[in-house]
Amino acid sequence: MTLFAHGLAGGIPDTRPLGSAVDGTKVFLHQRGHGASTATPGRWSYADLAADLAAVADQVGATRALGVSLGAGALCRLLVDDPGRFERVVFFLPAVLDTPRTGVLRERMAAFAQAAATGDADLAGRLIGAEVPAEFRDTPAARTFVAQRVGALLGPGLGDSLTALPDDVPLPDGIGALAAVTAPALVLGSEGDPAHPADVTRRLAVALPAATSHVYPGPGVLWTHRADLRGRISTFLNA
Repeated sequence: MTLFAHGLAGGIPDTRPLGSAVDGTKVFLHQRGHGASTATPGRWSYADLAADLAAVADQVGATRALGVSLGAGALCRLLVDDPGRFERVVFFLPAVLDTPRTGVLRERMAAFAQAAATGDADLAGRLIGAEVPAEFRDTPAARTFVAQRVGALLGPGLGDSLTALPDDVPLPDGIGALAAVTAPALVLGSEGDPAHPADVTRRLAVALPAATSHVYPGPGVLWTHRADLRGRISTFLNA
């Protein structure tokens, strides 16, 4: 059984395609704070998300896990607390490890926090729309993607947490804390993605003792290399 955890302002529709060719039962986690039905009052952290991930994994008996961006951070934190919890793990577009966001990454998070705090759907739409490669932006799929993300971002559960998130990291004790994780890991990233720096992908792959990695040549992987991405994930998890 494989557990999937989505990224910031994402949802189950974002992770479902990643598991389309994965064997066995699949469980898709809806992260706390995303959507009115799952809103959790107050701020939450990577430690909270990791605890949620562990609780669901234990409840359903998951032996494999995949985390996207924020979900990848939660998975990192879980594995520090329980290095042997999963038999195989996948990290897609890890965003941050042991160092708080700076520069463009911090500015982007501040803009997301502003949009969430003020309910500014136009700002949220521009920020999220920029994640879609230009050649796909004027398509029904892109419009649906942006609308879903805007709805999650402006929901009641993200505002307070987005304010604190730039200073929160999954690995406060350093990346060396992952040295005890012996499960095979697949780490996937891309060049040129301002929200998910390729060097984070590479550092994570080096820190995990049994990791393989692949860095795509450009951002927007789910739009430009979806078939290859699904193939890499399923080949790894089905081994």
